[in-house]
Amino acid sequence: MRFEGQSVVVTGAASGLGRAVSQRLSSEGARVFGVDLNEAGLAETKEIVTAAGGTMSFGIADISDRMSAHGVVANAMDEFGQLNVLVNCAGVLRAGRVTDFTEADYDLVFNVNVRGTFWMCQAAIPHILDSRGNIVNVASNAGLMGQAFTAVYASSKAAVVNLTRSLAMEYVKEKVRINAVAPGGIQTPMAQSSEFPEDIDWELIKPYMGYRNMSKPEEIAAVIAFVASPEARAMHGSIVSADCGLTAG
Repeated sequence: MRFEGQSVVVTGAASGLGRAVSQRLSSEGARVFGVDLNEAGLAETKEIVTAAGGTMSFGIADISDRMSAHGVVANAMDEFGQLNVLVNCAGVLRAGRVTDFTEADYDLVFNVNVRGTFWMCQAAIPHILDSRGNIVNVASNAGLMGQAFTAVYASSKAAVVNLTRSLAMEYVKEKVRINAVAPGGIQTPMAQSSEFPEDIDWELIKPYMGYRNMSKPEEIAAVIAFVASPEARAMHGSIVSADCGLTAG
C-alpha cells in the first residue's frame, strides 16, 4: 500500500472531500489525523474509517487562527510522532454578485481558504522536511479562470494556486514536494449549500458548468492520493486540474 506507515493530516475532514480523502488514504495504509471545527462530523468520519479497518484520530481547530493551526499540528505529532503528508481540503464557497457581498462573507472565505491553508502549511513544513514528505493543497478551477458570481471564492483559490507555487520554489532545493489539485464542481455539502441568486444571468454561468457531471468526492480523492504518493515524485509546484475538461479550452 502506498501510504503504509505514513501519517497524514487532512483538514476539512468532517465531510465532503476531506472525508473522502481520509477514507482513501487510510485505505492505503495511512494513519489519518483529521482537522475540522465540526466535532460531530469528525467523529462520524473516524467511525467510517475505523469500520473499514483504518486508523484515525482528530483534532478540533479553527485553522484560520495561527495558534490553533499550529496547535493541532502539534497534537498530530504527539499522536503519531511524524507527519508525512498534509492535505488542505478545508474550504468555504460563497456565490453572489460582487455588490452584495458583506465584509463577513469576504472574511469567512479568505480566512478559511487562504489564511487556513497558509497557517497549516507553516505549521506542517518543519515536520514535512524531517520526513521528506509532501503537501497537497486543494485549489479550484475557479482559481485558474474568471468566473461570474464567484469573485471572492475564485480570488481566494487563485491565492492558493500561487501560494502553492511560491512554497514549491522556496523549498525547491529540499527533498519535499508541494503541489495542488484544482477540481471543478464536486458533489459535496459545500457545493450544495452555496446558492446563486435567483435572478442572475445564467448565460454567464453556463461556460463554467462543463459538459460532464460534477465529480464525486472519491474521484477527486483518488487524484489527491496519487499526487501525495511516491508515484508522483516528479511533481513539485504542479497545479493538477481535475475538472472534467472545464479549463482545457
